[in-house]
Amino acid sequence: MKIAIYPGSFDPITNGHLDIILRASKLFDKIYVCIAKNSSKQSFFSLEERVKMVEIATQDFENVEVISTDDLIVNVAKKLNATAIVRGLRAVTDFEYEFQLAAANEYIDQNIEMVFLMASLSKSFISSSSIKEFFTYNVDVSSLVPNIVIEMYNSKQKK
Repeated sequence: MKIAIYPGSFDPITNGHLDIILRASKLFDKIYVCIAKNSSKQSFFSLEERVKMVEIATQDFENVEVISTDDLIVNVAKKLNATAIVRGLRAVTDFEYEFQLAAANEYIDQNIEMVFLMASLSKSFISSSSIKEFFTYNVDVSSLVPNIVIEMYNSKQKK
């Protein structure tokens, strides 16, 4: 069985993330979408909210499971018997960061492959950061994120 892990903060999940998940789910028998608890990042949505959003957004994917961690992704991959870590690339600027990350992961465990999937052109400009900024300025992001993101953002604003 070919198992991969797709890590990220998913704060929030976007249609760009879903595109990568869909494409990776066709390449691997099992995909773990791993929501990383990153103490160096200030998240807009809590870890629990992000897990819920990703679970709902991926509920129609039969071979996708959502997990969370505060461990190194390579360690999580080993525990899950994953042979690959999937990452999405949008632009050259992503490549530089991802290249460094791949080198670090290879240093930790050479048996786990890094698999890079290029973002679809129509989704290449979408980032969680831009979505959060759009929220701030009341820009309609309904075509850029799953409906659950809009719902959870709206409920958070009402509190």
